[in-house]
Amino acid sequence: MSKRAADRGDEMEHDAKMPDLGTNGSRARPDQLSETPVGEFEDAWEDDFESGDEGEYDQAAEAADQDEDGMEVDEEEDQDEEPELQTYLPGQPLAEGETLEADQSVYVMLHNMDVHMPFLSFDILEDSLGEERKNFPATAYIVAGTSIPGERNNEVVVMKMSQLHKTQQDDSDDDDDPDALDEDPMLEHRSIPHNGCVNRVRVMPQQEQRHIAATWSETGKVHVHDLSPYMKSLDVPGTSLPKSYRPFATINNHGRYEGYALDWSPLDTGKLLSGDNAGLIYNTTLTPTGASTDSGAFREHQSSVEDLQWSPTERNVFASCSADYTVKIWDMRSKKRSAVSIQASQSDVNVITWNRKASYLLASGHDDGVFSVWDLRQFKGSAPTPVATFKWHSAPITSIEWHPTEESVLGVSGADDQVTLWDLSVEPDAEEEGRFTSEGIQVPPQLLFVHQGQNEIKEIHWHKQIPGCVLSTANTGFNIFKTISV
Repeated sequence: MSKRAADRGDEMEHDAKMPDLGTNGSRARPDQLSETPVGEFEDAWEDDFESGDEGEYDQAAEAADQDEDGMEVDEEEDQDEEPELQTYLPGQPLAEGETLEADQSVYVMLHNMDVHMPFLSFDILEDSLGEERKNFPATAYIVAGTSIPGERNNEVVVMKMSQLHKTQQDDSDDDDDPDALDEDPMLEHRSIPHNGCVNRVRVMPQQEQRHIAATWSETGKVHVHDLSPYMKSLDVPGTSLPKSYRPFATINNHGRYEGYALDWSPLDTGKLLSGDNAGLIYNTTLTPTGASTDSGAFREHQSSVEDLQWSPTERNVFASCSADYTVKIWDMRSKKRSAVSIQASQSDVNVITWNRKASYLLASGHDDGVFSVWDLRQFKGSAPTPVATFKWHSAPITSIEWHPTEESVLGVSGADDQVTLWDLSVEPDAEEEGRFTSEGIQVPPQLLFVHQGQNEIKEIHWHKQIPGCVLSTANTGFNIFKTISV
């Protein structure tokens, strides 16, 4: 499937579900990038009048209640009633004038960041604020890449999102809860120039010494970046940044073919796989001064390599998926032929995710909106079948990721503008089997949560240090949220 983001002019033509975003399309010189705003958080509880304007409001209200002769007039008895809120089911058409509004009661935290340029891909940067963080306000660091096709000066942006408070509940009586203060979130960023649209960005998981990230460019090159000084500058004022930026390393083996598949080994520091639209996969190893890429490629796919995943337990094993409808398991010691190959779908296999807690489970997301869960122990047979298949999304699956600590929980996003959260350990219940959408589609009991409100969702990630926290990027911006379900 094509993963390229729409041109900025086209993506502004949203339907009535979402408001238009700012259309500041001016480009900054590389030396100005760190000062250029990339976006801003929405104020979900913004009041019509701030506290400093109360006097003006009172005077205006008093003047409105009097006629020209200073006589008071009766207020109209017939006031427009507030429209009744209704529960929305995916696929249900919206009437003219109807909009989607998030139910704040089902979110522990929900923040939306509008952006001035689209981000096709992002990844989460590990920080030193601690593991298993449950207190608010929360802070998150991410790296993202802009995706404006044809522009030489795209950007890799390191962001710090802070003051992420809990969602305010209308029926809450605890006004003294410091975690639920109505304070605006803060966004700080540092930007790095990038030649070409950033197709994908992935952070090396071993971040104790340095924050290393790789980017796939539409120019056919894979760049490796040392983000450490940019990350540090967000926390330490006065940190000096490079005056002229060059990537730590650049991989040229893919030639003129661009790609999207990219993954770092969780077991061997500095080992990177990259797959391109010609069906080739290259293995690269970082060195103290750059990178060394194997001259020979893994070659068996008959179409573009869409995604790659290293095994979480075996350092010489990885998985790939392709637009040739297959998922393949490879042994690093054999480049000419995969160890196992299965036809996973009747359409492009767009994304895969390898379960870090139950290493025998692999999930794949397909162009027909289906995602499947596979037991790798069954791949020894001639024609293995998935242990679970779900057809909930009505458009291509764009991202899929297992929860980092809950082995049965899975996050999925689709081009139907949905982020869905699933718990595959839930057994079917007779009372749950009668739930159907407006289009007659049965609601699976394993479906925990449906998050909406973004257009053209591209990628999602769980935050490993904030349990249950999900971040998503779309043509309309970033969402960071935590639900009551996970």
